[in-house]
Amino acid sequence: MKIGAITDCFKKGNINAINTAAKLGIDGVQIYATSGEFSPAMSDEAKAEYKKALADNGLVVSALCGDMGGYGFEIEADNAERVRKTKEIVDLAIEFGANVITTHIGVIPADKSNPRYKIMLDALTECGLYAQSKGATLAIETGPEKAATLLMFLEDTKGGVGVNLDPANFTMVTGQDAVEAVYMLKDYIVHTHAKDGNMLDPEQDPTNVYHAFAVGDVDALNACKGFEEVPLGEGSVDWDNYIKALRDIGYDGFLTIEREAGPDPEADISMAVGFLKKYL
Repeated sequence: MKIGAITDCFKKGNINAINTAAKLGIDGVQIYATSGEFSPAMSDEAKAEYKKALADNGLVVSALCGDMGGYGFEIEADNAERVRKTKEIVDLAIEFGANVITTHIGVIPADKSNPRYKIMLDALTECGLYAQSKGATLAIETGPEKAATLLMFLEDTKGGVGVNLDPANFTMVTGQDAVEAVYMLKDYIVHTHAKDGNMLDPEQDPTNVYHAFAVGDVDALNACKGFEEVPLGEGSVDWDNYIKALRDIGYDGFLTIEREAGPDPEADISMAVGFLKKYL
């Protein structure tokens, strides 16, 4: 397995983050690609600048993040534009040598008869088939659903849809055993986030948590009182058995560090690199 980090988590701009990641001994970076300086609308000059920074630092792109925020693909009227933009992000990923695009898709209903299930499935099926045609995978980031619900949904897609497994989202929000989830989702895991946390309120409703995220983004997540994100190794993720499970299923991709909270995320990322290296 390889170590990655999300450039946005360094809070210093993507190019500076790429330079810092290389100094920390990281193998690759995940870059947000929906808007701003790195997006499908970027100029050829900007693309060249990024490619040079990556090459000069010996880094690859582990994945692009195609998360558009809001309610993901839950709202049918929004999906034509979201599908169109997702396809553009797939094309951008391929241009940068990445074959994984991660995203939160909203809250998958556990009941297939819920109309929202088909709305989301139709959108993800179209995006997945496009990604597959380009040799890529659109990876759903684990969030509000239990692994069984996510697996049911994945099995209903037609290809090109996989999983970006975030063990902390399971552990601190959903209450799903992340180790069990690895074995359940083994055929779909193409990328992982290395994040840690604790559940503080077992009665919290994951749907409410992620709908707060839809409205208020990361700041709203960090304001939730039902859980806390903490530095790697200081939370409730069972890292020994989690890494073992990934090895058991033959996963050899990225462990991409994500640190969305705390006063000094760069220091926490540096610590996380050392934490992960003891497993590799």
